[in-house]
Amino acid sequence: MPLLESLFRLKAHGTTVRTEVLAGFTTFLTMAYVVLVNPLILSNTGMDLNAVFVATCLAAALGTAIMGLVANYPIALAPGMGLNAYFTFTVVKGMHVPWQAAMGAVFISGLVFLAVSLFKVREAIVNAIPRSLKFAISAGVGMFLAIIALKNAGVIAADPATYLTLGNMHNPTTLLAILGFFLIVALEYRRIHGSIIIGILVVTALSIVLGLSKFQGIVAPVPSMAPTLMKMDLHGALNVGLLGVVFVFFFVDLFDTTGTLIGVSHRAGLLDRDGKLPRLKRALLADSIAITAGAMMGTSSTTAYIESAAGTAVGGRTGLTAVVVAVLFLACLWLSPLAMTVPAYATAPALCYVAVLMARGLAEIEWNDLTESAPAVMTALAMPFTYSIADGIAFGFISYAMIKILAGRFADLKPAVLIIAALWVVKLAMF
Repeated sequence: MPLLESLFRLKAHGTTVRTEVLAGFTTFLTMAYVVLVNPLILSNTGMDLNAVFVATCLAAALGTAIMGLVANYPIALAPGMGLNAYFTFTVVKGMHVPWQAAMGAVFISGLVFLAVSLFKVREAIVNAIPRSLKFAISAGVGMFLAIIALKNAGVIAADPATYLTLGNMHNPTTLLAILGFFLIVALEYRRIHGSIIIGILVVTALSIVLGLSKFQGIVAPVPSMAPTLMKMDLHGALNVGLLGVVFVFFFVDLFDTTGTLIGVSHRAGLLDRDGKLPRLKRALLADSIAITAGAMMGTSSTTAYIESAAGTAVGGRTGLTAVVVAVLFLACLWLSPLAMTVPAYATAPALCYVAVLMARGLAEIEWNDLTESAPAVMTALAMPFTYSIADGIAFGFISYAMIKILAGRFADLKPAVLIIAALWVVKLAMF
């Protein structure tokens, strides 16, 4: 198709329309849970659940479409899981801030994002990340995916003594998830295209047949967005007490998105020879616009999703993958029962497989140089164990700067690295 070729340069990226569509479906299936989970979390603030459902679908579709059409990256965006929990349980319920004022803080953070993206501040931050940390971020994102997947599958569970322990291996849903992982790996080894989506659909079908989940139907009416549309309180958000909240929204989302962009792009082979992302400014503008638009519609900060790696794992290399995901998010407005049919433990095997692929980043770290390898390992390990991509990057920057200084390797440190490390220290100490 000439139009798709001119828009996405499919041949130059070694891909086809069929592969990109398959990748889009795969990414969507691994992150479709967001249209259900995000409204449930935000409804704890008193926001209308159905209105947030619509806002979630629209914000995800808008941000992902911009990422695909403008930046030509196979990366999907949606309201962030960690940020919606911070919005709900820390800001609204913990600080007793009305959700309208908290939404205003999200909107302002989006405007700040947009400004620093236009003036290339974010681009400079991303390009300042040391090469070893970029590889570590890729591996760390994979480990983060793995711990999410293992938790969703029930393979691991919380334990008061050891924090984590083996889950209930007699649970049939856990066994189905493990079977799905084995199936995906075996199909991929046999070079069968669509192995990830086949694994998800097989586990979902078995789950329905065994009575472990229900087929929820296909079509439902689109709910009204009126209860949350344009309800943000900008005056309340400009209160001095909420400036710290704006800072946290900005800082955490900056490094969540940055980490995801680097991790997914590295795995897809989209970084250039210097380890930099081409068209980075366009990619950063996509989530900036999505944050502000999402706040106007009624959802917390939108960010790039690490589940995008599932699509690149099956061959997604261009923005066509993202456009397919955007269309499917729009379809969710009418097909919400269908999206509810795929259980979390059916997508867990796909995320575990992607984690295996992304762990390759560790092999490219300079292991003979401790001042490079030690911060890299701290970065990769901190992501799953703090349950945060942003905190993992914080550990990486701080340890990289301190180790280089104490080792006398001042020449290795760019001014931007020192500034970012100092800002992370301030964030961790004060917020």
